[in-house]
Amino acid sequence: MAEREDLGVGQLLLAEYQSVKDEQKARIGFRDNLLYVTLAVVAAVIAAAAQARQTSMLLALPPVCVVLGWTYLVNDEKISAIGAYVRGDLGPRLAELTGEGRTNAFHWETFHRGDARRVSRKIVQCAVDLLAFCLVPLSALVVYWAGGQVSAGLLVLSVAEALAVLGLGVYIVVYAVPFGVGSGTR
Repeated sequence: MAEREDLGVGQLLLAEYQSVKDEQKARIGFRDNLLYVTLAVVAAVIAAAAQARQTSMLLALPPVCVVLGWTYLVNDEKISAIGAYVRGDLGPRLAELTGEGRTNAFHWETFHRGDARRVSRKIVQCAVDLLAFCLVPLSALVVYWAGGQVSAGLLVLSVAEALAVLGLGVYIVVYAVPFGVGSGTR
């Protein structure tokens, strides 16, 4: 009877694994597409501002980049959380149930994290995230400020936008740094 219960629990754990991996896969696709959407929006806003010769149109970039960047970051954190759950909870429970003697039934979940170039990839990814979601909108603000068409109201707005972009940048770095306040498990 206990063997039947173990089999039932094992099947449930495998079904849960499949479910969380499906969610992780969907989030990865969504997250990665956010970079392309950001690039398209940036190109469209810059083209429109250049054509209209209105640097104030560049003020649309910071809020868009902050919203897209935050959405990217939240999805990235959930992707990492799913991986941590599989490595730290689900895999060990299934391994214990099967009596494999391994600490984790899903070895790939830990194996690929031991790659010698993982740290350099994480650093480059952090730089790409900062470039796409922070440096581009901050550059747009600098162009606006240097453009000579700065009004008092839009100056206040642009400073608030700069602070929001800088705040996003802090979160991007915090979540990328291992052992940081964020998950750091990317």
